[in-house]
Amino acid sequence: MAQQAGTRNRPLSPHLQIWRWGPGMLSSILHRATGIAASVGILVLLWWLGALVSGPAAYAKFAAVAGHPLGILILVGISYSVIAHGVTGIRHFVLDTGAGYELEQNKLWANVCTAAGFVLTALFWAALLLR
Repeated sequence: MAQQAGTRNRPLSPHLQIWRWGPGMLSSILHRATGIAASVGILVLLWWLGALVSGPAAYAKFAAVAGHPLGILILVGISYSVIAHGVTGIRHFVLDTGAGYELEQNKLWANVCTAAGFVLTALFWAALLLR
C-alpha cells in the first residue's frame, strides 16, 4: 500500500501486542459484555412476565425450562450480568467524576469490582436457594 505524502512520520496506533492486559481493561470489557448480556436477559424477563399473565399452562412451561439445570445456569448468568454491570457501572460513574485514575487505585477498584460481581451473585443465589 502506497503511503500518502506527509504520513511517513505518523506513529502507528497501539495494538494488542503493545498493551498489557490489566485489571482496568478487564473491568471495562466485562462492563460492556455484561451490559449486552443483561439486555438479552430482558427477553427472559419478558417471557416470565408473559407466562405469568398467560395462565397456569404457560407458566408451567416457563417453570419447567427455568428449573432445568441449563435454565438455572442461564438465570445465574443473567443475574451475574445485572449485578456485575451495576457494580462496574458505579466504578465508571466514579471515574467520570475524575477520581480513581491513579494507577494503583484504578487497579484496586477494578479488581474489587470484578470480584464483587462474583461474590454478590453467589450471595444472591445462596439467599434464594437456602431460604
